[in-house]
Amino acid sequence: MHRIGCCFHGGIKLRNAFRIASLFLLTGLPVTAGFAGLVNTSQADQEVQVIEMSAKKYEYSPLPIRVKRGAKVQLRITALDRTHGFKINLSPDGSDKRNDSGLVFSSNNDDCFKLEKGVPTVVEFVARTPGTYSFHCCNRCGIGHGGMKGQIVVEP
Repeated sequence: MHRIGCCFHGGIKLRNAFRIASLFLLTGLPVTAGFAGLVNTSQADQEVQVIEMSAKKYEYSPLPIRVKRGAKVQLRITALDRTHGFKINLSPDGSDKRNDSGLVFSSNNDDCFKLEKGVPTVVEFVARTPGTYSFHCCNRCGIGHGGMKGQIVVEP
């Protein structure tokens, strides 16, 4: 009887060990794959420079915006008080090459980005050429509209 109890308890321990090992094998691969996905996502996020901006009566903040040449930039612009706009020159200020874009946008929208009150608008680009790029409000927002301007400085 003592022997059966010994084997019975040993059998339970062996089955439990097998279950735990099976659990690690079955869940280990998805967990490992999940962590690998997190690492890749984290590395990709590090490559994109996210800049939170605000637009309000009659200014953008922060100013000026500085980025490094070759950086992938994501501007997240939120209008705080009313609808504004965002339009940026594609070539550096003072450049006579209007056809050669120093900023390459992820979308084909090189026109006016509409900034609705309280809704973040994402503007993505790669800063290809060093220089200063001016931007302004392109949605008539009031008497100070003409002075609502800013600059992105792409550093070498």
